[in-house]
Amino acid sequence: MVEVILPVLDEAAALPWVLDRFPGGFHPLVVDNGSSDGSADIARRLGARVIGEPRRGFGAACWAGLAAARADLVCFMDCDGSLDPCELPEIVGPVDDGDADLVLGARIPEPAAWPWHARTANRLLAAELRRRSGLALTDLGPMRAARRERLLELGIEDRRFGWPLEMVLRAAAAGWTVVERPVPYLRRSGRSKITGTVRGTARAMRDMAAVLA
Repeated sequence: MVEVILPVLDEAAALPWVLDRFPGGFHPLVVDNGSSDGSADIARRLGARVIGEPRRGFGAACWAGLAAARADLVCFMDCDGSLDPCELPEIVGPVDDGDADLVLGARIPEPAAWPWHARTANRLLAAELRRRSGLALTDLGPMRAARRERLLELGIEDRRFGWPLEMVLRAAAAGWTVVERPVPYLRRSGRSKITGTVRGTARAMRDMAAVLA
């Protein structure tokens, strides 16, 4: 069994499509981070395990999901329809086989899926990450897989948008084997709260700059 941690904040429009595309053996763990559109109830009706995390923040939701997970293998994935759960086996495979400790999905965007400001910010962060860690990474991909206990041992502290970056930095410092696998990146459902606006991207960059500091 693999549990897939899905941080959710007002994703009612995307949830049915995302949850319907889960492969066999992969179980959704929805972490509701204060939705006001009924996302939690929709997820429950569709068969997902749902927990709540009242403290706002992407990292807070991810940490709550990691703490609540029961499986040895866990994944993280955005729940806005931009990532296809059918790709999860490709991400989990190297971890399950013992060939990698952490796998990131390197996003291959369809037209108009990735705003210029978000793509530019990601490119800059990936370059800095390569410089600091020596890892040959091109993307801070939000679809990722690792073993739960080992992730807990990393002691990730950020509870905002710096969480994904801190995970990779701590994994590199611990000597983990970190690899990428390409995944399609689709146009999300609804308006993004992070990459869809320059302000949201700036907020994410601020949090990640704090982690780098």
